[in-house]
Amino acid sequence: MGTVQSWLASSLVKRPTPPKRRSQHLCADAGYRGKAALLAMARHGYIPHVLGRHEEAAERKREPEKKGTRWIVEVAHSWFNRFRKLQVRHEKLARSFIALNQLAAAIITFRKIPAAINIIYG
Repeated sequence: MGTVQSWLASSLVKRPTPPKRRSQHLCADAGYRGKAALLAMARHGYIPHVLGRHEEAAERKREPEKKGTRWIVEVAHSWFNRFRKLQVRHEKLARSFIALNQLAAAIITFRKIPAAINIIYG
């Protein structure tokens, strides 16, 4: 229970209070389905949405026009997986590996900037 609370406390971002009180929803995977995790989410003021893969697939069958949600971590992993040098760690020094990860992150960010001609797209 302590890990879920510490995870929620560390992931909270302070932001200005909206003019109208809106409900804050928290989508999580089936790993946070336990009673302790649900209580921690409710205690922090979130409305929990915890679905397993099968439940999400069944929901997509019922409503085919509704797009499936993809976790931001999965998207980021797929972006980094395009850099084959990072998939298998060949670097002996940690600083070299970290520098390559930072370079990959910079290239990913640069590719997201809309431009007429993108020189780094290869």
